[in-house]
Amino acid sequence: MSFKASLLHFIVMSALSLIGLPAAAQDRPIQLVGFGDSLMAGYQLAPSESYTAQLEAALKAKGHNVVITNAGVSGDTTSGGLSRIDWSVPDGTDGVILELGANDALRGISPEQSERNLDTMLARLKERGVAVFLVGILAPPNMGSDYAQRFNPIHKRLAEKYDVPLYPFFLDGVTTVEGMQLEDGMHPNAKGVAVMVEKTIQPVESFLGEIKDNSK
Repeated sequence: MSFKASLLHFIVMSALSLIGLPAAAQDRPIQLVGFGDSLMAGYQLAPSESYTAQLEAALKAKGHNVVITNAGVSGDTTSGGLSRIDWSVPDGTDGVILELGANDALRGISPEQSERNLDTMLARLKERGVAVFLVGILAPPNMGSDYAQRFNPIHKRLAEKYDVPLYPFFLDGVTTVEGMQLEDGMHPNAKGVAVMVEKTIQPVESFLGEIKDNSK
C-alpha cells in the first residue's frame, strides 16, 4: 500500500471511529429473506427471474446494499411455513418479506387456521428481533363471498397487531392482466414479476430504512 493510500485509509478509519461506526458496519449488506410459496419461489421461472432476484437487482440499482435470499417453496401453505420458519430464516437475518396464504385459500383451508399460523410466525420473528414486511393475498372469487370475507382481512389485521408494514395484494397489476401470467393463468411470468417488483419497491425501500434506523 502506498503512502497516500495508507494515509487515506487512516483518515477514513479515524472518521468512522469518531462517529462510532466500525468500518465493517459500512460494508455489511442488509440481509433479507423472501419467505413464501410459489409466488416468492418463482414457479417455472429462471432463478434470475424470481421476485427475490428481480427485487434485489432493482434495489441494488438504486444504491441499496442488500442481499435477498429466496426461501419460497412452491405449494407451501401457512402450516408448511410455520413448520420451517425457524430454520429457513437463519440467524443474522435483518428482515423477512413474509408472503403466505394463497395455497390455503386455493385449498379452502379455514381462514381462522391460516391466521393462527401467520400470527405464530410473526410472533416468532418478533421474538428473534427480525423485522417483517408482510405481503397480503386475496381469496380467489370461486371460493365465494363468505370465505373471502373471512380470509381477505387476515393480513391487514395481523399487520396492525404486530405493527409491521403491509403490502395488501402481492399480485396487484398482474392478476387478470393479459401477458403477465404463465399458461396456467395463476402464476406470474417474468414480466408479471417485474410489475410486482415495480409496485412493491417503494414500500420495501421504506422497510429497509426502518431496519437501518433500528440498527443504529
